[in-house]
Amino acid sequence: MSSIAPPIENNEEQALVDRARAGDAAAFTELVEKYERKIFRLAKNITQNDEDAEDVLQEAFLKAYSNLDSFQGQSKFYTWLVRISVNEALMKLRKRKSDRTVSLDEPHETDEDSVTREIAVWDDDPEKTYSREELHEILARAVDSLKPGFRTVFVLRDIEELSTEETAEALGISVPAVKSRLLRARLQLRERLTRLFKRKGDDVFAYM
Repeated sequence: MSSIAPPIENNEEQALVDRARAGDAAAFTELVEKYERKIFRLAKNITQNDEDAEDVLQEAFLKAYSNLDSFQGQSKFYTWLVRISVNEALMKLRKRKSDRTVSLDEPHETDEDSVTREIAVWDDDPEKTYSREELHEILARAVDSLKPGFRTVFVLRDIEELSTEETAEALGISVPAVKSRLLRARLQLRERLTRLFKRKGDDVFAYM
């Protein structure tokens, strides 16, 4: 998986937030420019729809701007923005009624130590069978097939590369819940990709 540049440094970010809270529209515009592509990508990964992702992007920044006074600075601005964006994206899913299992509060009884799965053998090296673009498309479809609660955690941890603690904070759930859902998401992805590639033992995440 290719590395993703981390958010801007905390001090610079906080300075922009402080200026924006003081009424400096240019400072907030700079925050938008820093994060809009990451937020759009996050929203699209959750909603699976460009138009909905664009709506989420706009609503998230509008809500962030309207509620800047309530941002206490106890977490990164980006983490706070991610939480707003995730909530907006999940609201989109609920309104579409295309998936009734979108609640992040839904309990998932999964202990990391108790989950064991056998991954079937794949016949060929996927990189020899598919182009890198095709592999990315296959992986994207597999991620899209996850339930929103699992998909959101997977996107934040393995695609956006937030830490477990940042993911928990952004989603308002516990660290163990993040670990549990991430494990379930990874297992489900491996199972689905196994059915496609039909070979045991390969770690599909090496191709992400």
